[in-house]
Order: sequence, then structure tokens, then C-alpha cells
Amino acid sequence: MTQCLPAALTSLEAAIATLLHEREVVAPVELSLAETLGCVAAEMPALPLVPVRDLAAADGWAVNANDVVGASSYLPLALAKPPIWVDAGDAMPQRCDCVLDIGAVVTSGPLVEVIVEGVPGQSVRRAGSDIGADGPAIASGHSIRPRDLLTARTAGLETLNVRRPRLRLLNLPGGAATARLMADLARANGVHITAIEAAARDAASIADALDPTGTDLLIAVGGSGVGRNDATVTALARRGEVLAHGIALQPGRTAAIGRVGAVPVLVMPGAPDHALAAWFALALPLLERLSGRRSRPSRLLPLARKIASSVGLAEIALLEEREGAWLPLATGDLPLHLMARADAWLLIPGSSEGFAAGTPVDAYLWRD
Repeated sequence: MTQCLPAALTSLEAAIATLLHEREVVAPVELSLAETLGCVAAEMPALPLVPVRDLAAADGWAVNANDVVGASSYLPLALAKPPIWVDAGDAMPQRCDCVLDIGAVVTSGPLVEVIVEGVPGQSVRRAGSDIGADGPAIASGHSIRPRDLLTARTAGLETLNVRRPRLRLLNLPGGAATARLMADLARANGVHITAIEAAARDAASIADALDPTGTDLLIAVGGSGVGRNDATVTALARRGEVLAHGIALQPGRTAAIGRVGAVPVLVMPGAPDHALAAWFALALPLLERLSGRRSRPSRLLPLARKIASSVGLAEIALLEEREGAWLPLATGDLPLHLMARADAWLLIPGSSEGFAAGTPVDAYLWRD
């Protein structure tokens, strides 16, 4: 029997509320630094002070700034003993608080003279200047970035505590391109992926593959529509429970949500643009809840031209940054060539008719 959509679509707000109901953040796991890029940092203790003491930031002469006050090429200042030479990275000698360039000290026989003044802290990396003692340098709830890994390595860490949801990604035969898009998006958001493919497109084969064991979220790609070969929603009803089929989202209206046991399930359309809209509007909020992510990168800019939207349907708009404004590329229909150009995306609520030109909108960044 062919799947069918209900007479009334479920609002996006209701679908998200259903997906997030009673969902808690996943437990933190300890991973090697190489595995944590893109993951969401969990709570961690303060890192050790780096550097632990003042270091020379340049090659030169280590002196105390008070000892060379008034020194100049016109009035050289004779020193009782030669200053100490340091290389960049050396610990600063006791009482020394600045490093002078090599040409700042002139030696003539036994006479040593300084011909420039120094400033306290000049060419010196102060203790704690890289990593201080005022709290964790990698804040919980934020994605691990390459610079965070640099901080961790500098602090001597080999592992980090992160929250990494486990995603089981089910593809149907013939839909590899869209499934790979979802996998790439998931990896970029620090998700652990187990990718599988159903043996066939029939409801029994798909139901067998909807296994919730060892996962926090199931996503099935394809078979959400009402075509003769669409059976994923039927399979979900056999294996678990369908909570909503037909979401007031454009594109992506044939998406469905449900659960198998305690594990939430998201059924995405097989078309790339429809699946992308479902990812933005449904998958991301759920993954953010599971991972404890605090915010998404966004930018507030005025619209270069108006965006018109249909009341009753939430719509995804793709935007390109141009001359300090967001230029709308597409709304509701997202061709691949415009996906490739987009710098950001905007979710237009179903209650909105759109936005006038010049309206500031806070769009989510979508850049590699």
C-alpha cells in the first residue's frame, strides 16, 4: 500500500518540539585530540598556566628596564657587567623584564654600553599570557576548532572531553549522493556516524535496518514521499512509531519524524535540496540539544532585496554575502548551483510573509 500524507501538515514548530521532548545531552566521552575536531566541548578543568614563567619572545639582551633609563646613542649608558644574551623561548633571567635588540649593546674592549632604553615587558612573553589561570581556555558548549587543538597541545593535553552524538544513517538503494551529503554535514558538526544501506527499498527491508542499538539518533534518507517505491514511513510505523509525516517546510514537506524505542528517528526526502532543508530545520536543533551546543555561527546583515514567503509554510532561504548585505539566492527551491554559492541560510517562519529589502536578518553561516 502506497504511503500518503495527512490532510494537514504538521507545523515546523510542533515537529521540533516533538523531536526535542525529553531529550537530554549525551554523556561526555574522552577522545584523542585528532578525533575531536568539530565536536562540542564538554566541561573541563582549568588548563595549566602557559608559559609557566616569563620567556624571551625574541633573540637579544635581557635587562631590567630601570637599569637602562635614559640610554641613547647620544648618551650611551655604561654597564657594570655585560647583560645576559637570551634566545627566543629562553626563560627570562632573574630581575630582567625586557629584551633589547642585538644592536642595543655596544662592546668596546672591556667597556659595555647600552644605547637604547627598554620598556618593561618588551619582547617578553609573560607567564600565563597564552593560557591564564582564569578558567578553561576551551569553553564547554562550543565546537572544537583547530585553534582549540593548538591550545590543548600547548597545554600538554592528549585527550579532550567532548559530547559527540551517535548517528545511524540509513540510505536506500539509489540515493547515495544525498546520504553522503547528510554524512558530510554530520561530520562537520562533530557527530559519530554509522552509515548503512537497506537491502532493498521495500518496507520490510527498511524496517530491518532501522536498528536503534547503540545510537542517539536515526536518520533515514529517501522513501519519505508518496511514490510507488516510497516505503520508509511505512517501515518506521512497523518498527516503531510515526509521530508526524508531512512537515510544513519548503522544501522538505514529505519529511517525517518518529521513534524506535527511545531513539528519535528523522526520515528525510531523497532529493538533496529537500533533505538539506530537513537537516537545517529538524536535524540541527536535535543534534544541538544532544551535544549541548550553545550557539551556531551567524551574522546580522541587511537584505539586499526583499524575500517573499508563503504564510503557513516555513521556508529555507539561501543567502550570499555581497557588499555588506545578504543577497537572497533562492527561497523554497534550492538548486545545486545556488547551494554552491551560498554563504548562509535563513529559516523563514511559517507565520511570516517574508522580509522587506534593507531588513536586518541574522542568518546562519554555511561555509566550509
